Amino acid sequence: MYRKEFYVFDQDRPVSAVIRNYKENDFPELIRIQQESFPPPFSPDLWWNTEQLHNHVTLFPEGALCVEVDGEIAGSMTGLLVDFDFKHPEHTWEEITDNGYIRNHNPDGNTLYVVDISVRPSYRKLGLGKWLLLSMYDVVIHKGLERLLGGGRMPGYYKKANEMTAEQYLEAIVNGELKDPVITFLLRCGRIPVKVIADYLEDKESCNYGALMEWKNPFYTSKS
Repeated sequence: MYRKEFYVFDQDRPVSAVIRNYKENDFPELIRIQQESFPPPFSPDLWWNTEQLHNHVTLFPEGALCVEVDGEIAGSMTGLLVDFDFKHPEHTWEEITDNGYIRNHNPDGNTLYVVDISVRPSYRKLGLGKWLLLSMYDVVIHKGLERLLGGGRMPGYYKKANEMTAEQYLEAIVNGELKDPVITFLLRCGRIPVKVIADYLEDKESCNYGALMEWKNPFYTSKS
């Protein structure tokens, strides 16, 4: 199981933090974090429920991570394994994550797919999202997987949707002409854009688009 101890900085003050696998007794706090992290217009139907969280810790516990700061859970990240085919990349979040229930988790999959990452708003200045992603990269390396993959929201796109396509919006972010709260964050964490996917997730701010972004395992060697 996973456990990483480190310090984050609240301005210049070091604060102790731990990233570990979440467990059943963490469920109530994880649901509250979802509610705080994804307020309306984000659909409440997409917040975790107890059955989904139970599946996370039983089907793929290695991909169920949370971060504690001074003993309080401040965020979480969840993944599952899939055998991803880049020749047929089109998919929705609901399809590839089994609507968050991950019953389609494939222990022999080549890709760790990000189901969700969330950090409490009051803790977002501590860089916890990046720490969670880096820790999931550890899981990719530990399991000898080819990549980490996930669809990033594009919450700034609705402001530009009348001026450019979603592909042009993503290109403008990569070129440094625009910033997006999610996509720019993922770029800073080492993720590389692969493709824009329409109707990826019900999300008004993103106009239902998602940017498929990957991180390749630098130690990966093909098993074939």
